Amino acid sequence: MADDDHRLSAEETFLDCIQLGPDNRGGIRIGITARVAVVARSHCDNQSADASTHGALAGHAVFLLARVTANCCDLPMKFRSVIAILAALVATSFAMEQPSFHTKGTPTGKPTGPLRPGEYWWKPRLSPRGPVVVLVSLPQQTMHVYRNGILVGRSSISSGSKGNSTPPGVFNILDKKETHYSKTYDNAPMPNMQRLTWTGIAMHSGQLPGYPASHGCIRLPYDFSALLFDATSKGGTVVIGDGKTPQPHLASNPGVMLAPKDLRPAMLRALGANEFDWHPERSSSGPITIVISSADKALYVYRNGNPIGRAALEVKGRRLGEHVFTLLEGTTGKPSQLAPGRKAGRWMRVDGEGRGVDAEKLASRLRFSPDFAHKVADEIAPGTTVIVTDTPAVRKPVVDSTYFANN
Repeated sequence: MADDDHRLSAEETFLDCIQLGPDNRGGIRIGITARVAVVARSHCDNQSADASTHGALAGHAVFLLARVTANCCDLPMKFRSVIAILAALVATSFAMEQPSFHTKGTPTGKPTGPLRPGEYWWKPRLSPRGPVVVLVSLPQQTMHVYRNGILVGRSSISSGSKGNSTPPGVFNILDKKETHYSKTYDNAPMPNMQRLTWTGIAMHSGQLPGYPASHGCIRLPYDFSALLFDATSKGGTVVIGDGKTPQPHLASNPGVMLAPKDLRPAMLRALGANEFDWHPERSSSGPITIVISSADKALYVYRNGNPIGRAALEVKGRRLGEHVFTLLEGTTGKPSQLAPGRKAGRWMRVDGEGRGVDAEKLASRLRFSPDFAHKVADEIAPGTTVIVTDTPAVRKPVVDSTYFANN
């Protein structure tokens, strides 16, 4: 059946519904509402249809729903509420499909190292809760996404070309639209648009040729733009670094942990055996994530996206592996191997690479200050995440600056 026939059939059914008597209106109208949603979805599932067709179908379905709702003033309130909810679902269920000339994106299993055009890495389970901060490096043509101070995603990008350079600075996400067309550039499709300024700078899906090529926006692989869209919120922080003007969090050269805004070389001084730094006042509440790095021989504690502590670490044996644990309710009933006088917590491995490992067995290979362990134990709660890694989490400071350099 042709698209016009489908839409006519759906509309005629709506009009028939509107003519029904009082005894039948409620249930039938709600059923027809669901039917129109299915009809519109069936069109959008057609892979040969373009984005504008999908948008038109979505708009048509919502228009029809609005007509029914307008004629339902005499329905009981609960029915009108259901229809309104269904209308909202239809309106938000039509994600903008990938334009043919946009880069789809290729996932890679590497959280560090160079990215080819279109490549991205996404692992949100590393840090499931906490504030999200996005860093954009114009020199590296990359984006890094942090949640609770921990890197959960990164991607190649394409920023503004010569004469249309993307401005550096600290921005907030002002607006978000899954479906968006440019009013300035010939109605160009911009799926998963997140606006940073009211003068035309945004993050969105686009073509990534391997160099800066946009009119100032930050182009992303389509698949990554959808993941990022779901992870961020209006008001979220985006920092763009150009490598010339210092920006918070070392935006132009980011690492696997979010550098604090007030980063100082003293914060990265080498710690002696059993030595630790503890500053819980830097963030008094929020989710906690702990990073244990055998490469750094250190343990780091972040709360609500801010570093509040670190300690020197001794590791028995060579590799710890790559693991993610979350703290459950209660204790094991056994004495803690790290905080003397306490019961060991119940930790569940939720992610990682290779063979799984028991948290208690892993703890038996770690040694750090018992005083630090008690301080941490006083702060953690069910839901706390621990990331164990053999890769460096912090990079060495350059001698003549407060910026980091690769190891």
